[in-house]
Amino acid sequence: MALTVSLVVFAGIVVLILLRTGYLRIWPALAAALFGFTLASSGVAPAITSGISSIAGMLSSIG
Repeated sequence: MALTVSLVVFAGIVVLILLRTGYLRIWPALAAALFGFTLASSGVAPAITSGISSIAGMLSSIG
């Protein structure tokens, strides 16, 4: 749970920085957010969550 919140906060900060610097416009950002919400409600969401958890576990065992 803590990793998920941290990943969401990190992604939000990256999107805000990209919006402020002009590398990302508002409409593509909204499209990406809608895609993320749609993807989260699909059947592939558990596989994505599992992949992120395994990568986080691998990174935590390294350091």
